[in-house]
Amino acid sequence: MTAIKHYDIIKSPVITEKATLGNENNQVTFKVAIDASKPAIKAAVEALFDVKVTKVNTLRQEGKVKRFRGRIGKRAEYKKAMITLAEGSSIDVTTGI
Repeated sequence: MTAIKHYDIIKSPVITEKATLGNENNQVTFKVAIDASKPAIKAAVEALFDVKVTKVNTLRQEGKVKRFRGRIGKRAEYKKAMITLAEGSSIDVTTGI
């Protein structure tokens, strides 16, 4: 795959309190494309960050229906991937690529 395709799969890092606690266990969390598969996510992370990935866990977050000033709207749905890195590998998501 090309680098452009890898950037289409990996959208952005997730920087929340729970996601940063995963750093203790060599885990990094990314928002990924809805139609991305686990092997494609693994290949994209290994190519972009030059690390060894041991496991990929994914979840799909459905959009929530919310009201704002009486109007009904819907949040966007997204897919999230928790990447477990091999021992000795690390990714610093606070800096750019």
